[in-house]
Amino acid sequence: MIKAIYPVHWTEYELIDSGNGMKLEKFGHQILERPEPQAIWSPRLTQEEWKGMATGSFKQHGSHKGEWQLKGNGKSWFIKYGLRDETIKMKLNFTQFKHIGIFPEQAANWDYIYKKSKELGPKSSVLNLFAYTGGASLAAKAAGVDVVHVDSIKQVVNWANENQEISKLKDIRWVVEDALKFVSREVKRGRKYQGIILDPPAYGIGAKGERWKLEEKLGLLLQEVAKLLDDKGFLVLNVYSLGLSPYIIQNLMTDYFSDREVDISELCLKSRTEQILPLGIVARI
Repeated sequence: MIKAIYPVHWTEYELIDSGNGMKLEKFGHQILERPEPQAIWSPRLTQEEWKGMATGSFKQHGSHKGEWQLKGNGKSWFIKYGLRDETIKMKLNFTQFKHIGIFPEQAANWDYIYKKSKELGPKSSVLNLFAYTGGASLAAKAAGVDVVHVDSIKQVVNWANENQEISKLKDIRWVVEDALKFVSREVKRGRKYQGIILDPPAYGIGAKGERWKLEEKLGLLLQEVAKLLDDKGFLVLNVYSLGLSPYIIQNLMTDYFSDREVDISELCLKSRTEQILPLGIVARI
């Protein structure tokens, strides 16, 4: 049975309300209104309540880009997240793609990654693919393991490096490369990882213009990743695509990890107004 999982340890983030294709969220001192295609229901709060609370609103132009309309300044700011006995810190910033530097629902995975990495021991290695600004990399590194962080966009790898510094961590290995190419090369080298984290986008373009479409490439990626994962290692796969269901992911995971126990969940946030917002499918080994 597919279950829902939620982050439970946030103190500086809250989903306030959602609906009409939007969500209202608190990130530290900022309360932001952003598009959310999953939120096809009606919001519980009034439009006036949203406007009264929001310090910033993202207006989308076209399919991806847009601009922020802010009541205050547009400077970057910081947010903390407490793992079991460590704290990581991340810089947030207003981008033209509505994202601000973290996906808060991923904190449920950060807790899991921290716990599993702690169990591995300090000589183990964790590979984070499509690693963005590094929340999962920080969680693994805070647990004391070696971390390889792979993303095809140099700017977000630099952002992740800043997050490592402000979290007072060090020695994450940064790789700017297409994830599938990196994995294929690691397979040829005979490498093994005790933990692998994947958060592939629905669509993307690699460091050298490689085109990525999740439905076309995910099976091949999992086939290669299965060769890299240690027999007793852990894996976290997170996918956010409106075209995929948990059962599709379950079937794919069975193709490549038939000898391992796979747990499939939906990653969700619960709002102050008691709505449940689904934000991705998670497969864990």
